[in-house]
Amino acid sequence: RAALAEETLTLTVADARAALALVEEGREPLLRGIQGEAEAAAARATRDEAVAERDAAYARLTAVAMIPAPVTAIDASLLDETPATGGSAIEDAPTVRVAEAQRTAAERRVDVQRVQARPDINASVGIRRFEAEDATALTFGISMPLPLFDRNRGNIDAAQAEFRAADARLMSARQEVQADRAAAVARLAASVSRVSAADAGVTAAEEAYRLSRIGFEAGRISQVELRITRTALVNARAAAVDARLARVRAEIDLARLDGRAPFQGAL
Repeated sequence: RAALAEETLTLTVADARAALALVEEGREPLLRGIQGEAEAAAARATRDEAVAERDAAYARLTAVAMIPAPVTAIDASLLDETPATGGSAIEDAPTVRVAEAQRTAAERRVDVQRVQARPDINASVGIRRFEAEDATALTFGISMPLPLFDRNRGNIDAAQAEFRAADARLMSARQEVQADRAAAVARLAASVSRVSAADAGVTAAEEAYRLSRIGFEAGRISQVELRITRTALVNARAAAVDARLARVRAEIDLARLDGRAPFQGAL
């Protein structure tokens, strides 16, 4: 946006100078020159505001990323990056992986409770001394509790209920990810189309402004018409920037659902 404001200022100043030249030649009234200077001053104010917002964004980036040196420029911009092609499987989504891990843990707890329901067989070996007979005997014993009334059914049922709940959460997570991903893919496709349309609009607006500038310098069109075409060009470029921002956000949303880095393949 700072670069766009700088380009707008350059166009406005150039138009103002052309208007002043026509005023000096007596082909335009003095009012046109004053209007051009006012528009140039407004463009400078807009440029300064955009530069201040850019510097504030750099400062926030420096703080969030904990970079020792202040960030003053970004070499590569995501606005011109092409979104990654192809998609990840639903099973690779982070939320689905978490739900699968919870389901597996619940299934293991069911197995643990079933094992605890089995009888615990204990064997013992010892030596016993009989003083009256002056003899020593070897003793051997086996004990095994019989779970006639307590077979750990309560804990098993609770673990099975938890497993069924985890399985339901997994199914719900898969459905939610599938729906969210379909919506994210649609938004990304729409943003890509919007970028193409915005670029075509910029090309048409640039040609219209170029022809208007030629006609204005030749005295065939008025400054008002030149201002209209310049405004249309500025709006078209702003729309192209907004379209690219929307594409970046759509790619980030889709990458978050796929569990990968934006504009890259799956991790």
